[in-house]
Amino acid sequence: MSTPANVTPDARPAIKHPAPHASWETRGYWEGAGRGELVLQRCRSCGTVQHRPRGVCATCLAGEPEHFVASGRGTVYTFTVTNQNMAAGFAEACPYVMAYVDLEEGPRLLTNIVDCDPDSVSIGMAVVVAFVTTERDDGEAFAVPVFIPA
Repeated sequence: MSTPANVTPDARPAIKHPAPHASWETRGYWEGAGRGELVLQRCRSCGTVQHRPRGVCATCLAGEPEHFVASGRGTVYTFTVTNQNMAAGFAEACPYVMAYVDLEEGPRLLTNIVDCDPDSVSIGMAVVVAFVTTERDDGEAFAVPVFIPA
């Protein structure tokens, strides 16, 4: 799924996320995000779809989960509007929305809701993934998934 990169919420600057670090367990997720794809894992033994990437299935502990490109669609499970944050990279983006999004494939993802007025976000709201690229000096192409109203 190809989606917009460098999404900026309204006229506010985007959160300046720290550069992601890809371990052997998370590399597929971060590389997918760099391509504009939301990549999840599915257990080859029991079929469980999981997020946070890991080396084993969180349900049956089988090894070697497979990666697949998710639909990128979901709904807001719950959220909060952050009006004050003194952390560098976050203070300039206030107010911003932190939310748990229930993905169509099952897992719940902690993320930001962008490209809308924070007051318009609601539980059950349909959203779709977008990506904010992070400047890196190591040649890697990683991005941070965020969600926009569908």
